[in-house]
Amino acid sequence: MAVMMQAFYWDAPQQEKKEGEWWNHLAEKAEDLGKAGFNALWLPPVSKASSNLSMGYDPYDYFDLGDFDQKGGIKTLYGNRAELEALIAKAHEHGIGLYADMVINHNSGADAEEVNPLDGQKRWTKFNPKSGIFPRDYDHFHPSRYERVMIEGENFAGFPHLCHRNPEVYAAMYKYARMLIEELDFDGFRFDFVKGFGAWMIGLLAKYQYVKDGHEFVPYVVGEYWSGAEDIDSWLDQVNRFTDSQIAAFDFPLRYKLKDVCDTLNYDLRNLTDGGAVVTKRPMHAATFVDNHDMGDNTIVNDKLMAYSFIMVHEGYPSVFWYDYYNNGLARPLTPNGIDALIQAHHKHAGGDSQILHADPDLYIMQRAGWKDDKADQSGLIYVLNNLGDKWSGTQVKTKWANQKFVPIAWDGHDQAWPDARTTDPDGNAEFPAPPRGYCIYVPA
Repeated sequence: MAVMMQAFYWDAPQQEKKEGEWWNHLAEKAEDLGKAGFNALWLPPVSKASSNLSMGYDPYDYFDLGDFDQKGGIKTLYGNRAELEALIAKAHEHGIGLYADMVINHNSGADAEEVNPLDGQKRWTKFNPKSGIFPRDYDHFHPSRYERVMIEGENFAGFPHLCHRNPEVYAAMYKYARMLIEELDFDGFRFDFVKGFGAWMIGLLAKYQYVKDGHEFVPYVVGEYWSGAEDIDSWLDQVNRFTDSQIAAFDFPLRYKLKDVCDTLNYDLRNLTDGGAVVTKRPMHAATFVDNHDMGDNTIVNDKLMAYSFIMVHEGYPSVFWYDYYNNGLARPLTPNGIDALIQAHHKHAGGDSQILHADPDLYIMQRAGWKDDKADQSGLIYVLNNLGDKWSGTQVKTKWANQKFVPIAWDGHDQAWPDARTTDPDGNAEFPAPPRGYCIYVPA
């Protein structure tokens, strides 16, 4: 049971006056984030992009981590290699892993235009990076002699995508991945815009036999396939053919359901039970989230903790967005009414199978059955989500626990009054309420 944080948002270093200092800023937060229960940080792209002030999603020199004077400066927007290494060491010291954001298809910031002889078109494909590693020209990009299949997103802002079938590109991507895992000590990868290249490439990079401290290391790998449940399921089938089913996907379908829960008046909570989410069919392959750096004007506006409560009690690997945790003030440490309390509920109680006990348009109640083995002892829980805006709501449900007292450990809503403890009868029945437009998590006492 783990929780990750997306440790940035769009233009975060500029917004927080930390240009070139983001790695140092995160290192200062590492101890507190470890204490809060975060197990991993997803970092933004670490390489020099088309500008030293870029977010990094337009890579220019994969092997310049902020140490070469090019593209407007020496450091990246986030810092340099030494500062990145210090951050990773500090995070590991506090039990936090690091995931690298992999942008391996579109490049930008080329040094010159050149004609691709395959079609006679002129493009920006001449790259002469100061790291001296992975210089490239038209032969490394589409259209290519090595791969003629056109895929979605073939061009990015007028820049053609890398052709991974070219042996030099293929080798460079392996070199880059090995550097991140074996030299920098990252623990996993988040692959950006996986629609834009073949699933086989991610599978092979994931399956490579990385070595840390003399031992084989298997990274965590998650892909951003921004689409519906069926498309993501098909992609997971493809990519996991190359691995031991180790690759996950962000659960965009669930996220849009949760936005409707929070922002659509009178949304029917029974829609949460229809199976149209990655976590429903593939709980071990689902990375669940509420918002991220790409959402722009589509961010969740109202009662966002309802969404966070849902991902923290269900299966999947939940991700917390930095902007929500810090800038929106939803951490709320030392209270039962914020993300910190939900993280503790996730770690200590959200184990075992999920079983929906009740669902109607305005009320959703489920239980986690609990789990105990040599590594974990999670008691299970009862979760109540109330969509009514004007009153507390609950109903009697039959749980797996007979004659069991339950106490509330995390709740929020339009009324933050302390919920009462509940006790089931000899058949496991009890009524469990939640605040208006809110949630409550009850655990065995």
